[in-house]
Amino acid sequence: MSQSSVESDVKRSKTENLSDSVGAVASRIKEMRDILDISVEEMSEKLGVSLELYSEYESGTKDIPIGIIYKAANVMGVDSTLLLIGENARMQSYTVVRNGAGVEIERYPGYSFSSLAINFIGRTMDPMIVTIHADDLPAKLVKHGGQEFNYVIEGSIAVTINGREFTLTEGDSIYFDPSLPHGQKAVSTVARFLTVINE
Repeated sequence: MSQSSVESDVKRSKTENLSDSVGAVASRIKEMRDILDISVEEMSEKLGVSLELYSEYESGTKDIPIGIIYKAANVMGVDSTLLLIGENARMQSYTVVRNGAGVEIERYPGYSFSSLAINFIGRTMDPMIVTIHADDLPAKLVKHGGQEFNYVIEGSIAVTINGREFTLTEGDSIYFDPSLPHGQKAVSTVARFLTVINE
């Protein structure tokens, strides 16, 4: 099956009325896996996660870490943009994102990000503006490959890395190994930070 027909099948399967971006991404991963005839068992093995956890990701019942989305894209031979928004990246020399015009993706209630390079073909890093709202829950911990940088733009956040917590305020930054369990939560009512992930 050609790349263009796969892309067109995934675009047709894009679920516009899903209120949950996690569900939409999970749906696109499942559709692409089905189109490429990759079994659930093979996918979970290649992603390095248990079959049970992968099934939760694909059903949309568990938040999919961004690193898993990138790995899934690599396994299926597509750009992660296709899985995130249902369209392929188009720019290869540069991409300009005007103020407030990034692609908004809600990972779960109270945590959303605006992707600033999602339209660049073959990108090796992902800069995003993350907006999080304070709640009483602990930070959701994730792990992924590469390296990560966070720079606080507004408010304050608590960053947990491998069990240690750091409170960052406007102008503070942190660079770390994201293969360690990590997560961010708002300390102020609302916080915004730039994150750059090099997967």
